[in-house]
Amino acid sequence: MGLDQYASIRLEQSADDGNGTEELAYWRKHPSLQGFMEALYFAKGGEGEFNCVDVELTLEDIDALETAVNGATLPETQGFFFGDDSSEHYKEDDLEFCANARKALADGKTVVYSSWW
Repeated sequence: MGLDQYASIRLEQSADDGNGTEELAYWRKHPSLQGFMEALYFAKGGEGEFNCVDVELTLEDIDALETAVNGATLPETQGFFFGDDSSEHYKEDDLEFCANARKALADGKTVVYSSWW
């Protein structure tokens, strides 16, 4: 068990395949990213436990994430299944995700973040 985190492009629904996603990024036990996304979820009106729910990301959200990653200001976050702070370990992956998310958004796609713990 542990914290599994996903960023995906939400695909359009079709009669054949339903509503699916295309993976943009995957993280395992990156609690600081979880804290960032959880704060974003609640700022956007999310309610209840932030587990197994999507938060839709905008260009402004991606800009804020990139600023936090580059400034080493992702929030220190703890949880029973989250593991230790891994911000420095994931820095390059986080920045690569930001670049890929920007491209997807520029192409008119919807980007979402989800986690399971």
